[in-house]
Amino acid sequence: MDQQQPGTACYLVSEANGTRSRDVITLAQGHRCLPGTVLGKVAATGNYVPVDPANGTGEGETPDGSHIAVAVLYAAVDATAGDKPAVITARDAEVEAAALIWPAAITPIQKTAALGQLAAVGIVAR
Repeated sequence: MDQQQPGTACYLVSEANGTRSRDVITLAQGHRCLPGTVLGKVAATGNYVPVDPANGTGEGETPDGSHIAVAVLYAAVDATAGDKPAVITARDAEVEAAALIWPAAITPIQKTAALGQLAAVGIVAR
């Protein structure tokens, strides 16, 4: 039996009027993401990827920006074969914390930090 995927904007509690809370971005190649996926932004390309709090934490590694949570994916996007446009919640929104999608290996401390990073850009988890 197939599991049902989360629906578009399923994580949203509230957002600003119109499309003020949203932006159109580029999701980097190699990622298939569902609505509610917490995203980071790769500084060198400007493309977005699923947030990776451990990025750049190994010896000799330099973070690329993807370790900082900056947005939440609005609708499912399959960018496995190439970069794809995507809509994100970027600001002025309340989200359901339990509906957000995180990397499997995220720790409670990393998740708390990422929720703080989202709050800093105006995305508040409830």
